[in-house]
Amino acid sequence: MVTPVIPAAIAASPLTMPLLIASVGISAVGQILGGIGEKKSADLNAFNIETDKKLNKAQALQESEARRAEYDVATASNIAAFAAMGRDIDDRSVQAFLKNQKEVFGEDLGRAEMQTSIQSRKSDIAASTERRRGRNTLLASTISAAGTIGQGAMNYGRVKAPSSKSGNY
Repeated sequence: MVTPVIPAAIAASPLTMPLLIASVGISAVGQILGGIGEKKSADLNAFNIETDKKLNKAQALQESEARRAEYDVATASNIAAFAAMGRDIDDRSVQAFLKNQKEVFGEDLGRAEMQTSIQSRKSDIAASTERRRGRNTLLASTISAAGTIGQGAMNYGRVKAPSSKSGNY
């Protein structure tokens, strides 16, 4: 890496040191604040994902209850229709029909619960990933700020004690 040469006129200026320190400080603080902002944003996104997960569970429960109510109404209607046709409820074919309808209903509920479970797990992963992204961004901004401070310290040393090598202006 080529070390930049600091012109003597700049190094001799009484404003150089305070401006250098201020610019390094402002840059480092800006990098850290940017990382903090990104982490807060990621945490909020994760919270929203978790909130959506809870709403999806509540919606799935409501849909399950609605399916149950529809099943109950359909079962009552079927029993009434069989009775109107003069079929006994204890008839084997009526019982087989009702048993089949109950199995279909159970399968539908099972699929819905499985889908809700899968979606819930995906939401957990998404929230976790979002939090991790926020932590990683904060860490990267902190490391970047440390690099900025290190670079500023090097520049400070060069400005404070300019080289007597030829090439200075």
